Order: sequence, then structure tokens, then C-alpha cells
Amino acid sequence: MSTSIRFKARMRALVRHWGGAPLTWLIVGGFVLMAATAIGTALTVDRFRRSAIESGRDSLESTVRLLARHFDREFADFSALQKSIIAELESRDIDSPDTFRSEMATLAMHEVLRAKASGWSDVAGANVFDSNGVLINSSKYWPVADIKISDRGYFNRLKNDPASQQEVEVVPGRFGSGQAIVFARRISGPRGEFLGVVSRAITPDLLEEFFASTGLSGESSIAMHHQNGQLLARVPHVEAMIGQNFHRGSAEQMAVFDRPFVTTQLASPVDGKDRLVASQMLTDEPLVVVATRTLDATLVTWRTQTKFFVAVAVVSILLLVLTLYLIFRQMTRRLSIEKQRLDTAMNTMTQGLLMFDQDERLIVCNRRYIEMYGLSADVVKPGAYFRDVIKHRHDTGSFSGDVDSYCDGILAAVGRLQSSVVETRDGRLIEVRNQPSASGGWLATHEDVTERVRADERIAHMAHYDALTDLPNRVLMRGHLERRVAELAEGKPFAILYIDVDEFKGVNDSLGHEIGDELLRQVANRLRSCVGPHDLVARLGGDEFAVIKADTGDRAELTVLADQILKTLRAPVNCKGQEIPIDASIGIAIAPEHGDNLDELLKRADLAMYAAKSDGRRTFRFFAAEYDAKVRQRRQLDFDLRQALANSEFEVHYQPLVDLAANVVTGCEALLRWHHPERGMVSPAEFIPLAEETGLIGEIGEWVLKQACTEAANWPGQIRVAVNVSPVQFRSKTLALKVAAALNESGLAPGRLELEVTETVLIRDDEEALTILQQLRELGVRIALDDFGTGYSSLSYLHRFPFDKIKIDRSFISDIGEPEDSSPIVQAVVHMAAARHMATTAEGVETEAQREILRRLGCSQMQGYLFSPAIPASRLKRLLSAHQASAA
Repeated sequence: MSTSIRFKARMRALVRHWGGAPLTWLIVGGFVLMAATAIGTALTVDRFRRSAIESGRDSLESTVRLLARHFDREFADFSALQKSIIAELESRDIDSPDTFRSEMATLAMHEVLRAKASGWSDVAGANVFDSNGVLINSSKYWPVADIKISDRGYFNRLKNDPASQQEVEVVPGRFGSGQAIVFARRISGPRGEFLGVVSRAITPDLLEEFFASTGLSGESSIAMHHQNGQLLARVPHVEAMIGQNFHRGSAEQMAVFDRPFVTTQLASPVDGKDRLVASQMLTDEPLVVVATRTLDATLVTWRTQTKFFVAVAVVSILLLVLTLYLIFRQMTRRLSIEKQRLDTAMNTMTQGLLMFDQDERLIVCNRRYIEMYGLSADVVKPGAYFRDVIKHRHDTGSFSGDVDSYCDGILAAVGRLQSSVVETRDGRLIEVRNQPSASGGWLATHEDVTERVRADERIAHMAHYDALTDLPNRVLMRGHLERRVAELAEGKPFAILYIDVDEFKGVNDSLGHEIGDELLRQVANRLRSCVGPHDLVARLGGDEFAVIKADTGDRAELTVLADQILKTLRAPVNCKGQEIPIDASIGIAIAPEHGDNLDELLKRADLAMYAAKSDGRRTFRFFAAEYDAKVRQRRQLDFDLRQALANSEFEVHYQPLVDLAANVVTGCEALLRWHHPERGMVSPAEFIPLAEETGLIGEIGEWVLKQACTEAANWPGQIRVAVNVSPVQFRSKTLALKVAAALNESGLAPGRLELEVTETVLIRDDEEALTILQQLRELGVRIALDDFGTGYSSLSYLHRFPFDKIKIDRSFISDIGEPEDSSPIVQAVVHMAAARHMATTAEGVETEAQREILRRLGCSQMQGYLFSPAIPASRLKRLLSAHQASAA
């Protein structure tokens, strides 16, 4: 049974192979064309053969019809003499043979006969014989010879058979040499008694001469026969056959003499050749005209045509064979190249590939599959059965499990796409995909996806965990919170603690990102140590973290947790040999106390954290309802700020800078003021940080720069204008171009413009900042270092970039003149600036005592309410005019 099944499978595979191969169809098509050519040629040849035979028959028919009509006319005239003689004789009322003999054997009758027979060229003329067969008179001879015909068959038939009136017979001639065709008629008395005969004779030569005159072609014959089959004359002449009876043989041969008109094909009784035969009886005589032509002669032209057609067919077939050969060779070559390319492509695939037919037999297998599992190419090769391949894998150790169960499962689902990932004994992950094919089999690919799966796992981990600290990120935290929110219905509260590392930006900027990253990792580790196994610690980004405290809404417990976190974080962190103190601000939102909407809870935890920062940092705050109001207020302020520039709500006020030695105004600082249509004047301390945070400061600062330059261009003398530049403006990298444009539009001399920058600009990216400062210096603009001493002051800045002025912050001026004041600090700054050839400006001078002390300390300039607050441009012009008048 198994052998039978495999044999049938092989036969089906063979049929599919032949049925699907293009070369097979080409060969089959070629043979069909050749067969069609051969069959077409044979049919054409046969049609022409039949046509040639029909043409031969038509020709013979025409011949015998013409001859029959001719001899009908000739023999009608020929028999007319006999009939007239018989009529003459019978008119004499002769009633006995003796009387007939006596009256007929006279010279007078001879003259009558000769007169009637004149013009006839027969053998012996018209001859009259008596009842005994004795010649008694003749139209040709007188006296007559002693000739008797009583031994002739035709005489005896006429004598003995009253019904027989005429006989025709070939007999040896007695009037001359050779044979003669005798036409004899009976002469009867009044009562029908036999009196004698009248005969005439012609030689066969006469007929044969006429036959020959018809222009017979070779292998043709024309003959005259008696209806009884006796041959009377024939062309070509055969002496021995004249007189022979041919009314014998086959029915077709006898029908020639029995039927009025016949056309047939039969073997000639004369020469044995196949001949076309046409015969027709004469109308008044018992004679038959027969015309024949050999089949070979009839088909001569056909054979010539056949040779031509066969030659054309042979040439066509040869050309077809040659064409098929060339196409076959070209396709074979192309298929060979394509097969090589396919083999190359298959064997360079990263996937193992197998293709099975519907009989579970392997059609294609690439090298990668064999190498992937360490199999033998002698076993895994085209023709192998699917089960044998899996069994071989099992035997070699690359497949574990039950072979039959696995194969049954695959075969049961072979009609649909299957995909699975299996792990081998050596730990590799192999993705197996089985895809059904149209022919009933399937295509299997085996791909080693170990690295891809591991990479996917890493990517999935990276998508949900922070790369720096390996803490859950915002995405994973949100998923965790969604589950926690869903559990609120079960009475399970939780809390969100937003944690922001205080002053981290300064550490990162001053000590570098490497130290900053290490600090964040340490913070992450410390936060992990503060929570339980059911809690979640996540990094939200930058220096922000979050703790999700599960199963609690108790403020006291959360307060303890927040204190513990702050205490743990405050311990100094050793980052690559540097002790860094850190602290944090924490905002806490409790669910469901502060809401059960995830986004609202996150926002409220964030608001609570910013509230902790606003309250001095290093502490924590629970969310309170007023925080929402502050946020709304800030959002409204942001909206109004965006409208202010378009609605011309900003003004530039100017505060004079007074030379302490000469007591003259040498410049003015441009200060921005916002006149809100509803709130009135808004403090710069309220809206400037917001403008910097939202990025609007760039557009606002550019407007202030242009306004200040335009206004200063109209001031008297060499009074300078000082304009503050935000760190945000520095980051645009186009500051120098914008300053140049403002100077060009206003016409202000570059030396009369002074740009004030803070230390923050230098701390962020000192190299980039120094490059921009150098570009501004090249324009001819003066540079002042503002708020000196309030930030991360570094004397290296003063060394690396020669500022034109240092502005001493008001925090160092306010206590001058009091015990333990800041005079030594101011003195040190003044001396340091003088050594670097820099001017100094004291900010916030409000009393005469402060001015005198600053003058004694050597400070160059002052600005403050002592001389003038910041005032609009219209008032400044009057102030400058009055000051110049008083100085004069």
C-alpha cells in the first residue's frame, strides 16, 4: 500500500512538473506545430490527389461521351445502307429462300447494290448471303466469289433467332487479310421466314486510327467493345486481344458492359494496372466505348505537387525544429542563469527556506536551513518527505518533541498561514512561518530571531524604563497609575509624590553632565531605598522623579515618607571624588482625596511641587485648592503677555547713571515696563521670568533694543544707553546680527550702546557665550557684567573677556555705612575692576551717605532713587536738559 501511494505521489509530482514547466510547454507546442504541419500537408496532398483523380475521371467521361456521340452518328449512317437494301429486297415480296436466291443473284441487283454502297470504304462492301450462308451478290464484286459464312456465329444467331435482327462480331476476314468487324442484319420473308443476311464489314484499324486521332496521353487507352464484352478495337493496339471477351471478372468490370454509362476505378484485365475507367453504350448499336487511364499517369502532376508540398513541409518542420532548438537553448541558458541567481539568493538568505509540494515532498531547500540545524545535505534534499526531514532533525538533536504529533499539527493547518517562535536546545529562538502555496503545498521559513527578540525586549525595556537610572519612565508610570485609578473603586487609595532635585541645573552646568548623570543615578538609588515592594519609583525626565505610594491616603504616613525622602537625599553625594550636597522639593497628591482623574492628579502633584519650590525649596507640600488659582492666574498672565506686544502695552523707562566724580549723567539704563489695561503696571519681577520661560523674551528684548537705540540717538552729547540682554537671547546665536540691525536702523553710534549680561549667560556655555560677546565687541558695542557677585561668580570670566564695566548688585549697597557692612566687598570689586581697566557702577543708591562712601571707595558710577527712578522717555528728556543747565 505504501509503495502504491508513493508511486501515485511521484506520478502526480511528475504531471505537475511537466504541466508547470515553460520549457515543457514550448516542446509540446513545437511538436503540436510540427504535427499540425505534417497533418496539414498530408490533408492537402490527399485533397490534391482526390482532385487529380476527379479531374482524370472528368477527362475520361468527356472523352467517352464525345466518342459515343460521334460513333452514334457514324453507325447510324453505316446501318442506313443495310436498312435500305433490306427494304429494297423485302419490297419484292419474296416468300421463299429459293426465290430470294434466284432474284438476288443477278447483275441487275449487283448494280443496285453498287449504287447504294457507293462512297463507303468498308472491307467488302455490302454483301448478300442466302439462307445457307452462301454469298449470292455484292456491291463490290461481280461475279461473286465462292464464299460461305454458314460457320460464322453471327450468321447462325440471325438464322436461328427470329428476334435477333442485327449482329456485330469480329471475325477473320474472307474478303481480305486480317480481321474484320462484321455488321450483319437479317432478311426475313413476309411471314418472318429466314431468307438470308446483308452484311458489311470494317477493319479495326479504321476505328483505331480515329481513336489515335483524339490525342491520347501516355498510359491511356480507348477501346470499342460489343456489349457482350468482345473487344472490337483498341488503342494502343494489341492484336492478340482483338476478339477476346472481357465480360468477366469483378462486378465493377462487368458493369462496364452492362450499364449505359460507367465511371470507376479497377485493375485492368489487359495490363493489371490500376486504371480509371469510363464507358458509354452507343444508342443504336450494341457497342460500348471504353476509355481508361492508369492511376499513375493520372497522378503524375499530383506527385510533382506532392513533392513540392512535402519539401515545403519538411523545410518548415526543420525551420521549426531549428527555431525551437534556438529558443530552447536560449531559455535553458536563461533558466540556468536565473537558477544560479535564485540559488545564490536563496543560499545567501539569512532565513532557512524549504518548499514542500502537496504530497509532502521537499522541492527546495537552501543552505542556510541545513547550516542552521547542522543537518546532512544527503538527507535533506529535494524529494525527501516532510516527516523524514523532521525525523532527521530529531535524530541530530535540533528538534525536541514528538515527530508525528508535530507533523500532524503542521499538515492539519497547511492551508493557512502559521507562525510560531520555538526555542532550540542551545537557547536560540527560531521563528517558523508556514505559508500555503497555490499548488497545495507550503513554503516554510526558519529565521533565527534570537537577536531581534532580545533587541525587541531591550527596546521594550527602553520604552518603559529610563536609560540613565533604569527606573520606570513616564510611560510605564502612567500605565501603573491607570491600574491604580481603576482600583479606587475597590477602596484602594494611593498617593503621587512629585520630586524635583533643587539646584540641579547649577550643578550640571558648573560641574558637567557626567557629574550630573552620576548624581541622578545616586538619587534614583536613594529613592528606591525609601519605598516598599508595592510602590513605584519613576524618573519623569531631567531632575524630576515620582513615587507612587500604594494603599495609603493617610497624610501622616505620607508626611513621614516625604521627610524620610528629604533626609535620605540631603546626605552629600560623592560623585567622582566630589562631595555634592543635594536637596529636593516634593509635591503630594492623594487619590481619591484630590481627584480620581489621572491627568488631574498628575497636574495637582506638579502644582504642589512648584508650591514647595515657591516656599523656599527643600520641603514638601500637599496639594491645596489655591494652587489651581495660581496656575490659572499664571496662565492668564501668559496669555496677556502674548497680547501685550501686539497691543503696544509695553513702555521703556530709563534710569540715569551718574558719574560719581563729575556728578554728571553719562548714560541711562533701559528698563521695560508693562502697563496692563486692567491690572495697571505689572512688576517686571512678575512677567520677565515668565517671558524667559515661554521664550517671548526674545521678541520682547529685540523690541526693547530697537526702542532704546532709537530714543538714545536723540539724546544730547555722548550719553550712552544700557540694555539688558537675557540668557534666552544669547542662545539664539543671532544676537550680534540683531544688534547690528538696531544700530543701523536708529543711526546710534555703536560706542553709545552698552549691553548688560549676567553671569548666568557665561555659566550655561561659556565658550559659546564668549564667542558671541566677542562678536558684539567687534561691532564696537560696550559690554557690562550685571549683578556681579550674586551668582556663581568666577574671576576667570574677567580674565578671559575684558568687560567694559562691572555692575555691583544692590544687595551689596543697601547696608553700606552700617556696622558689618559690605564695604570691603565693594572695595575689592572696585580695585579688581580698576586693575582690569573696567568701570564700576553701584546699583540701588538711595542716600547721600551711600554716594559719599562709594565715591571714597573709588566706584565710577551710581544709579538709584537718590538721583532718579526709572522714568519715561518724555520725562527723561526734560531731566537731561535741566541737569545740563544746572551743570553749566
